[in-house]
Parts: sequence; C-alpha cells; structure tokens
Amino acid sequence: MTADDLLRISDYIMPPLPAQPSTLGFLFGTRHGVDEFCLQTHALWQAGMFRHLLVSGGATGGNPQAEALVIAERLVQLGVPASILILETAATNTGENVLLGRARVAETIGLQHIDSLLVIGKVCAMRRYLMTLARHWPEPCVSAHPVNYFGLPAARWHEHDEFRARVLGEFGKIPGYLQQGFLREIDGLGSYPSVEAT
Repeated sequence: MTADDLLRISDYIMPPLPAQPSTLGFLFGTRHGVDEFCLQTHALWQAGMFRHLLVSGGATGGNPQAEALVIAERLVQLGVPASILILETAATNTGENVLLGRARVAETIGLQHIDSLLVIGKVCAMRRYLMTLARHWPEPCVSAHPVNYFGLPAARWHEHDEFRARVLGEFGKIPGYLQQGFLREIDGLGSYPSVEAT
C-alpha cells in the first residue's frame, strides 16, 4: 500500500467527528483498554458532555460477566452516578449493541427525549459504530469520542501490529456488511475508498 492508501484508509475508518454535548452518551462495550475507556468517559461526564450514558455489551470472549457490568462498576468507582447509567447486557456484536441498546433507552427514558448521541468506542472501529447507527438509529445527531488505547497517535496506526491488524480488519469487513444491509454509509463522511490490495 502507498502512503496515500494508508491515509485514505485512516480517514475512512477513523473519521473526524468531534465530540459535541449530547443528551445521551453511547459507550460500546469492550474487553480491551477498559480502564482507558472508563477514565475518558468519566472525563466526558465531568465536562458535561452527556446527561445519560448507555453502556452496551454482553458476555463475550468466554467471560461470563457482561461487558456493560464490568464497565459500569468501574465508572461508578470513578464517580459517575449510577442513576445516569442505562445498561444493556445481552449484545454480542455491534448490530445488537445498537438495536438492543436503543430498545433499553426506549423502555427507560424514551426515544423521544434523545436528540443527540455521543458515541464512545474504539478508535479502530468508529466507522462501523457510526454506520450501524446510521442504519438502525438514524434520527439523533451523532458525534464521536474515539478511544485510542494503543499508545501511539492514530495517524501512525500502520506502525503498530495490533492497531494495523484491527484497522485493516475493519476496512476489509465493511463492504460485506454494507452488502448484507447491516450498515449504511454516513452522509458527508465520504464513501468506501479504492486502495491497492491490503
């Protein structure tokens, strides 16, 4: 791949969508970098970036405890009020995060109260989160807070073995997900770029 190819992939997979104050934070569950996720989410709450926080993630990776419960416990330890948390504990993939998470919001505070979402998730998967929301929960305005737990700037993703593998893995999956109807392209954020073989 050329330097231009790397830049096109980076711009597509990790689009700039600066965080905006929102009615709902949406933290996509993870087993990677959990403490970093929680510290950054706590800082966002302290800065008044969301009123409620949806944390979605079930039992994954052979761990019987749901991702959302692990994350919520740490957030409360850090000082995030349990009263603002909406937990979704069954999702095992991004589509379920959105569909089941949306259902939890509907039954707790009501979808009519959500006009904006602040998406908090892995930097290397941000495009997929946003495209899944565009497909299954398109009504709110969306901004993003990508969490980079790899220890080097996102622009240097191709220099880190795991970071590179995750970005290229995401890039390779998206066309199939689009074809299957799991995702929708995001207005104003460009379309899937053509690059040399990865």
